Amino acid sequence: MLLRSVTLAVFCCAGFMFAKGNSDWDEPFPPYNVIGNVYYVGTKGLASFLITTPDGNILINSDFERNVPAIRASVEKLGFRFRDTKILLGSHAHGDHMEGDAMVKELTGARVMAMAEDVPALERMRPGNKAHPIDKILHDGDRVTLGSTTLVAHLTPGHTAGCTTWTMKVQDSGKTYDVVIVGSVNVNPGYILVGNKRYPQIADDYVRTFKILQSLPVDVFLGAHGNYYGMEAKYARMKASGPNPFIDPDGYHAYLSERQRAFEAEWKKQEATAK
Repeated sequence: MLLRSVTLAVFCCAGFMFAKGNSDWDEPFPPYNVIGNVYYVGTKGLASFLITTPDGNILINSDFERNVPAIRASVEKLGFRFRDTKILLGSHAHGDHMEGDAMVKELTGARVMAMAEDVPALERMRPGNKAHPIDKILHDGDRVTLGSTTLVAHLTPGHTAGCTTWTMKVQDSGKTYDVVIVGSVNVNPGYILVGNKRYPQIADDYVRTFKILQSLPVDVFLGAHGNYYGMEAKYARMKASGPNPFIDPDGYHAYLSERQRAFEAEWKKQEATAK
């Protein structure tokens, strides 16, 4: 079971509270090949993924605007050109995942795509008062294809109204693997699950999201933060050779079960308080 210990400062964003982060969100992390054409190019605490294709590349999560230079450096350290980024996707409309969208678009010309339910929050995300670019609005089940690679956008709301989990199939060593990149199922400090006037259906959305995620076929477990899936420990194991530690369906379901128990406990607590 994966447990996380994160020092949090809480800020208000888009009508509800979210975690603003700790020091490892800016700490560099070695870029590496996760599996097939999927590469990690994020920081120690904020996950960003590069999906490479012969027709250009897809980046998932621009993170904070201040993280974009580090993401660019990681992409180039792997031998790819940052300007070959053709599509930019995101996990959910919080600054630690999508604030850098405008800068990435400026540097690469990438098409920025986002889930419809997160568009209002993204439009309020204006670092340096720059408008947040959105070139294509996505809906649940939409497919994003570049070259021979297709990602599927799954609406998994709760953490934000448009929180998105991405799935794709990858080929590696002659085998096909199902990759799942979890948007988020965390209930952050300050989240109102009962009587939330800005987001009345938030608790029901979390319930639906857990059902969706538990039903997805999964071999490779990834997420918007490395601590969702034990990235640091798995990276160390990968460097020591042996089976790919990111192929971890059991860890995926254990993580979801632990997060669902945490959500249900908080929901029950808030219901009791409301009564």
